[in-house]
Amino acid sequence: MKHTNVGLFVPHEGCPHMCSFCNQRSISGSTKKLTPDGVDNAVATACESNSSSREIAFFGGSFTAIERAYMTNLLKAASKHIDGKNFSGIRISTRPDCINEEICQILKEYGVTAVELGAQSMDDNVLMLNDRGHSAQDVVNAANLLKSKGFELGLQMMTGLLGSDDNESIRTAQEIIALSPDTVRIYPTVVLKGTKLARLYEQGLYKPQSVERAVKICSTLLEMFFDTDIRVIRLGLHSGGDILNNYVAGAFHPSLRELCDGEIYLKRALSVMKENNIVQGKVELFVMPTAVSQMTGQKKKNLDALRSKGYECKVIPHCGLSKYEVSASPVQG
Repeated sequence: MKHTNVGLFVPHEGCPHMCSFCNQRSISGSTKKLTPDGVDNAVATACESNSSSREIAFFGGSFTAIERAYMTNLLKAASKHIDGKNFSGIRISTRPDCINEEICQILKEYGVTAVELGAQSMDDNVLMLNDRGHSAQDVVNAANLLKSKGFELGLQMMTGLLGSDDNESIRTAQEIIALSPDTVRIYPTVVLKGTKLARLYEQGLYKPQSVERAVKICSTLLEMFFDTDIRVIRLGLHSGGDILNNYVAGAFHPSLRELCDGEIYLKRALSVMKENNIVQGKVELFVMPTAVSQMTGQKKKNLDALRSKGYECKVIPHCGLSKYEVSASPVQG
């Protein structure tokens, strides 16, 4: 049976700031205000399908900053469906400066089990340039409070923001790792119509990150989180909503995670061949069965890259290997 979250969007509700990159209605495709009846309808639809949903998830706005009665009414509507079987809990996303002891108590009361914080960066200058309205220390304080209250902690970060570079992204990832979150989402910046970044881009004052550049840095970040046992549950914006109609520039690709996985496999294949002193020629590369396409690369990109270095490679599935593990064997004759 398929396991999927019931995703409910509360577009730009409660946000006290308009961040440089933000156009939640374009991201979610939602313009209608979510109601308690809307929660019930979404849950009923999920139950009709042959799927078992782990969580009811409120995304899109700063959930804990919306008007209190509205927030609790949505939570009431969701909490009555938490049965420990089909629905195990409620997930919300919010700002790090909208978490405190009182909020944690309310969230616990209504069965919220996971809270994701939009950190975006751990550099105060980058946060200021992008009109986030909170500091890196706010992220630290909120993360530690949520963990102390027993919530599953998720942190979200962005690459390619105004004032950011690859080194800043790596430092942000390192500081996020130090907070020991359960999950992470990585979002390369996408420039959408009607945002501050769109205006700066049109004025030549902001240079967006390309897909190629995003793949390079995000694959590095992906490895960092993988090596520290932190799950990356999303990489890149989903292709739904109204993104394509509002896209201006930046690192949007519907298969960005696969591109990043492919980059990691290419790097690890080259490393394995160097370690085993395989200089050139025909080589068999072994990876876990579900990773054959990532090792091959989109449109055989990785095989072409290896061929340019003198390797004629064939990718073979091997059940004994784990994620990102590559084994190489030269073919004699």
